[in-house]
Amino acid sequence: MGAGMARRLLSHDFPLTVFNRNPDKAAPFAAAGARVASTAREAASGAEVIMSMVADDQASRAIWLGPDGALAGAASGAVCIESSTLSVGWVRELAIAVGGGGELVDAPVTGSKPQAAAGEVNFLAGGSAAAIEKVRPVLAAMSKNIFVIGPTGSGALLKLVNNFVCGVQTAALAEALVLVERSGLDRAKALELLTNGAAGSPMVKTLAARMSASDFTPNFLLRLMAKDLSYATAEAKKVGLELLTGAAALEEYRRAAAAGHGAQDIAAVLESIRQRS
Repeated sequence: MGAGMARRLLSHDFPLTVFNRNPDKAAPFAAAGARVASTAREAASGAEVIMSMVADDQASRAIWLGPDGALAGAASGAVCIESSTLSVGWVRELAIAVGGGGELVDAPVTGSKPQAAAGEVNFLAGGSAAAIEKVRPVLAAMSKNIFVIGPTGSGALLKLVNNFVCGVQTAALAEALVLVERSGLDRAKALELLTNGAAGSPMVKTLAARMSASDFTPNFLLRLMAKDLSYATAEAKKVGLELLTGAAALEEYRRAAAAGHGAQDIAAVLESIRQRS
């Protein structure tokens, strides 16, 4: 996701410095016109806008904090954008860490690798109106839509709600396909109905094709869906709501990850469900 978004910024002639904890992933951007930094602090030094796209809370903390973190190199007045899918608690903690010298916009995205490469993600932005407007040209270069959700943490929370719905849909589709297979129904006809009828959301259509082809090339890592569902269920408990469908789906993804599918696409949850008796 971050690679596609970075290439969109380069295609719009933004001066760009990149950092990745795996240097091999950052190296190709030098040929594309970016400066490659050896630390997050170096990447952030002198930048007006600092942006992160990483896997989880732990990776985000490592990128932003510490002597080599981005905040150590951030200039006064810089706007920090966190586009990762994170817990709301950490996002609010990060906003405090950014402090009075700058401002945080939490702007996670909907979409996957193809949308990132095409500049067609949707940003869900939380933060002050002034900060969001300041970085709007940057976000616009990477996106189809910029949704201003509310104060800091709002974007992060809505992203978890979105991924909760997506995760449950995917697990339900996988169970449905296994039910079809074990019942002896015509699989092709069943999928035609499921993808073109009331249940046929864009998510269902996309995942049905991957499941049918047993194509688990990662677009959305299964282990990251487990992470997102764990964050979403924790946020719901804070407001006195137990996400029963979310908890059931989370168990499916955890089971699939334990079976060796964590680095595959979320469609691979189908395989662990097939093994259930």
